Amino acid sequence: MAKSNWKNYALIGTAEGASEMDTEAFEHRVEEEWFSCKLDRKTLKQLTKRSDAEPLRIFGLWLGLLVVSGVLGFLTWGTWWCVLPFAVYGVLYSAADHRAHELSHGTPFKTRWLNTAFFQLCSFMTLREAYFYRWSHSRHHTHTIIVGRDPEIGAPRPTDVLGPVLDIFFLKDGLTQISRITRNATGSLTENGQHFVPEMERGKVIWSSRLYLAIIVATIAACIAAHSILPAMFIVLPRFYGGPLSQVFNFTQHAGLDEDVYDHRLNTRTVLLNPVFAFLYANMNYHIEHHMFPMVPFYALPKLHALIKDQCPAPYRGLFAAYCEIVPAIIRQRRDPTWFISRRLPGDGRPVYANSVTVAA
Repeated sequence: MAKSNWKNYALIGTAEGASEMDTEAFEHRVEEEWFSCKLDRKTLKQLTKRSDAEPLRIFGLWLGLLVVSGVLGFLTWGTWWCVLPFAVYGVLYSAADHRAHELSHGTPFKTRWLNTAFFQLCSFMTLREAYFYRWSHSRHHTHTIIVGRDPEIGAPRPTDVLGPVLDIFFLKDGLTQISRITRNATGSLTENGQHFVPEMERGKVIWSSRLYLAIIVATIAACIAAHSILPAMFIVLPRFYGGPLSQVFNFTQHAGLDEDVYDHRLNTRTVLLNPVFAFLYANMNYHIEHHMFPMVPFYALPKLHALIKDQCPAPYRGLFAAYCEIVPAIIRQRRDPTWFISRRLPGDGRPVYANSVTVAA
């Protein structure tokens, strides 16, 4: 089937009805419109309880490792010994992508300003302007892989194989993000942004984009002044040269799965990872759980998984297992975009499709 005969992934609708992600109302909206596993309300309330100590420990370790690898990279700059510390620095720096993902929900920290501060930091590190991304991600959660509504569909059919390959080093998405920041900094939101960023929030997007652009320009100026690329090795460039693992993680979330279905078990993957990968990925490998109950902090997702796993398809045991399914799927979808990976649901679970329900805009 020709691409022109398949679905149109262009966004439709307006920002009316956009939901803040850090409220109980957002959780209730997702639960009402989507399938939710059975979970005792008291248990769910306990799981959504926020802490400062646990995320500070996790973020502190991440930042500590980032500083140590950065210092080693600086001290060995100009020799081949700098390759390893900068490789580690880049991987850790790019892991900000997954932390920004979680922080956009406002769930990790009990203290609000800590959420805000870390979200702003991580968003810049991953070159996703914070205010724009928060509203984009809100829409992604209320309309996960709903064609025409979800602005974050990473593998539209038929799959563009070149795009994901380029994003191993953040080339396609990175240039898209910089272009978007530049456009928004002019005071005119991108066309997509007008579909999900509320009118009253657009000023924040514009001024934040200008700040991002100023930092990027200052970094380039520092490189020119120093006659060295070294300043950019610490800011901006690490998201590119350190991007492979982040792309490998992110692409497992929804690629090859069903569309236009109000059941996260059918359009989202949970992948079991080793402790190092789970740390880098901020537990976003528990992605069905994250979507089904978006107010549960990332450090509580393993507990949530244990409680609802019997109501979900079997998780993938590692990245290799996930990609053994994903790669053949996207190749097949290039030939036949109507095809998708059909996940087996426990019991008599039946999917609910977008054309059979009415939901808020």
